Amino acid sequence: MKKVLRLVAYLIGLVVVVVVAFAAFVHFRGIPKYEADKVALTVKADSAMVAHGAKLASVQCLHCHRGSDGKVSGRPLSELPPDFGKVYSANITQSKTNGVGNWTDGEIYSLLRTGVKPDGQFLPNYMPKFPHMSEYDMQSVIAWLRSDRPEVQASEIPKVPTEPSFLTKFLCLVAFKKIPLPAQPVVEPDTTDLVAYGRYLVVGRYDCYPCHSADFKTLNQEFPEKTGGYMGGGNLMVALDGSQRYTANLTPHETGLGGWTEEDFANAMRNAKSKNGQALRDPMLPYNGLSDLEVKAMWQYLLTLPKINNTVDRKWEQ
Repeated sequence: MKKVLRLVAYLIGLVVVVVVAFAAFVHFRGIPKYEADKVALTVKADSAMVAHGAKLASVQCLHCHRGSDGKVSGRPLSELPPDFGKVYSANITQSKTNGVGNWTDGEIYSLLRTGVKPDGQFLPNYMPKFPHMSEYDMQSVIAWLRSDRPEVQASEIPKVPTEPSFLTKFLCLVAFKKIPLPAQPVVEPDTTDLVAYGRYLVVGRYDCYPCHSADFKTLNQEFPEKTGGYMGGGNLMVALDGSQRYTANLTPHETGLGGWTEEDFANAMRNAKSKNGQALRDPMLPYNGLSDLEVKAMWQYLLTLPKINNTVDRKWEQ
C-alpha cells in the first residue's frame, strides 16, 4: 500500500512540475515573433484614394487609435474584455520616432495583412488583420496614413506597452498565429453580385464579424466563417462607463435580425438605432458614411447566413 501511495505522490508531483514548467514557458515566451514578409510596394495615391482611405479609417482605425490629442496616437483599449490583459493601441501617426513615419508602404501592408510588425513582433487578435481586404482598399488606407490629413500628422506621444495576460500568451501558442500573405492579389467582388459584395464588406472592408461572433478567443481571421458563433453575437465588450455588454446576433434567426427590414438595418448601421427606435450605445458606432449599395449588399449577405439561436441580453439599450 505504501508503494502505491508513493507512486501516486510521485505521479502527482511529476504532473505539478510539468504544469509549472509549461506555465513558465508560456509566461516567459510571451507574444511570439515571426519573420516579417518583405513586400515591394509604393502606393501611388491620388485625392480619391486618400478620401476613400479616410472613409475606411473612420470605421477601422480612428475608433481604436485616436488618442487624447485627436490624432491616431494610440489609447487604452478599455472596451476589450479584461481577459486579454491591458491593451494599448499604437501611435500610427507620421512620427518617425513614435509612429510609422519610418515604415515603408510595404511594411504597413505586411502588418495589416499578417499581423507582424517589421521587427517580427506579432500582434494578437485584438489587432485586426485584413487578409480579405482588396488591394485598392488596402492601398487607400496606406494613402490616408501618408496624407496631409490632420489626424495622421506626427504626434510624439509614445506608445504605452501592452501587458498581455497569461491567456493571451497561451492563445498565441495554440490558436493566434501569423496569417499568410494572400497568394494572389485580392480583388473586390463585382457589385452586381450583392451577396458576394456584402460578404466582402462584412469580412474584408468593415471587419464586422470579430465583434459580432461569439468570442474574440475563437476568432479565425484567416477563415472568418470558421469563427465560433459566426455573426451570432454574444461577444463580451466593455462600455465607456465600465459596464459589460454583449454584441448583437446578426443572423436571420428570430433572436437576431429575424423580423427586421432592410430599412431597420440601415437605420441601425447609419444612426445606431435599434428596430424599436432605441439608441445602440457604445461600443457600437453609427456608420453614417455607408452608401446605399453597401447597406443593401450587407443586408442581402446577412440574410444568407445560417440562423443561430442566440438571445443576447440587450437590456442596456436605452
